[in-house]
Amino acid sequence: MYRIVLNETSYYGAGCRSVVADEIRKRGFRKALLVTDPDLIRFGVASKIEEVLAGAGIPYEIYSEIKANPTIRNVQQGVEAFRRSGADCMIALGGGSSIDTAKAVGIIANNPEFADVRSLEGTARTRRRAVPTFAVPTTAGTAAEVTINYVITDEENRRKMVCVDPNDIPLCAVIDCELMYSMPRSLTAATGMDALTHAIEGYLTPGAWTMSDMFELKAIELVARHLPGAVADGSDPVARNGMAEAQYIAGMGFSNVGLGIVHSMAHPLGAFYDTPHGVANALLLPYVMEYNAESPARAKYTDIARAMGVSTDGMSAEEGVRAAVDAVRSLSLRIGIPQHLHEIGVREEDIPALAEAAYNDVCTGGNPRPTSVKEIEELYRTAF
Repeated sequence: MYRIVLNETSYYGAGCRSVVADEIRKRGFRKALLVTDPDLIRFGVASKIEEVLAGAGIPYEIYSEIKANPTIRNVQQGVEAFRRSGADCMIALGGGSSIDTAKAVGIIANNPEFADVRSLEGTARTRRRAVPTFAVPTTAGTAAEVTINYVITDEENRRKMVCVDPNDIPLCAVIDCELMYSMPRSLTAATGMDALTHAIEGYLTPGAWTMSDMFELKAIELVARHLPGAVADGSDPVARNGMAEAQYIAGMGFSNVGLGIVHSMAHPLGAFYDTPHGVANALLLPYVMEYNAESPARAKYTDIARAMGVSTDGMSAEEGVRAAVDAVRSLSLRIGIPQHLHEIGVREEDIPALAEAAYNDVCTGGNPRPTSVKEIEELYRTAF
């Protein structure tokens, strides 16, 4: 038996942010809490949504105390901000940080028994849907606007908590590539590789099936086609829109079938060093692909290479594996992704603790190859 959960309504295309006001009014909401981050306020991206709300006469307040890797405290402060505001809906503007925070805030606001936040880790049995949320991504990577997942950092215990809950899915997603034009090259590269990681892990996980495979292969194709252009010219509307679509499509798949140990290994890097999630995934992906080639998923690697634009006619399974890994590594190098963990500040003495945390991560169960703490430690050392 397979299950697929998607958000109710989505809009795509340059300038489509204007529909946020229409959707709020049509659904009878009276006031919104705009959940975003300080950088988006500073760079004027948040003002583009404020203009839409002000033009429609929709009252709103802003909550922006959110870190790049959002914390338990960020969530709890957001819950208080929502309650004080008197809002009856939220607009989550930003990358995964803002949208994940809004998901947790929305869940706790309607399920106060989870106010400690830690009890949301894994598959919490929440009873009520989250506060209605309009998710407006400004990066092309996490697909948080369409997934049932969110990640919150427990700073006290230096760990990332992966929360999986169909009740958290945003009511409406608005994917406007114009809001992504201001992303710097490094962030465009990292978030784009995050989308590719989602697509590849979602394609290789044992839970994958016909519909998720359809989403993930198309996402791989779109990332390979559009990411270099988006990095080279951030104002290229074709490349930006292609990446906006790619990351959303990848999310439709992986949200429903799971991920693997690229994410398991990336999460502790964020918890230990505040490493941007996309950078961690991008760096680790080729190493883990090589490791996972020794699994039943091996037969799918040729499909990945083909979706990446490689001519695979007549290739053996072994050649397909090499072609897929090489294509991913080549793209990573082309857009300036670091290739070794020591380049991003990882300390070798931390590797045993990182491996233990990665093994216990919820994503580990979705890996196509059974693993162990020792094998994950060896992978970290290979990537170091």
